[in-house]
Amino acid sequence: MTDGVAVARLDQVPPGKGISVTGAGKALPLFNVDGTVYTIDDGCLHTGAALGTGTFEGKVVTCRAHGWKYDVTTGHTRHVPDDGVSSYPVKIVDGKILVALTPSKEA
Repeated sequence: MTDGVAVARLDQVPPGKGISVTGAGKALPLFNVDGTVYTIDDGCLHTGAALGTGTFEGKVVTCRAHGWKYDVTTGHTRHVPDDGVSSYPVKIVDGKILVALTPSKEA
């Protein structure tokens, strides 16, 4: 990852927690899995509900609308094999969370 948009500070997303932010006009949920921060597209494939407001446990966020589960490290959903939402590269620089807004993986 060469460049990224600063979207939050690392201390805003402690391990085991997730928050919703906006970077360059794009809604992004940030999730801290054991000290590593990940981000995926915010809209559930099923109904478009915001994943950033879902329940986060381990490395899985559960959509609040109908319970679809997503692996936040990859964007893959357990409900549609080989499908999911895009994930984006994240880098921490001087305590700031930087996100490249070009997907790193197409789920």
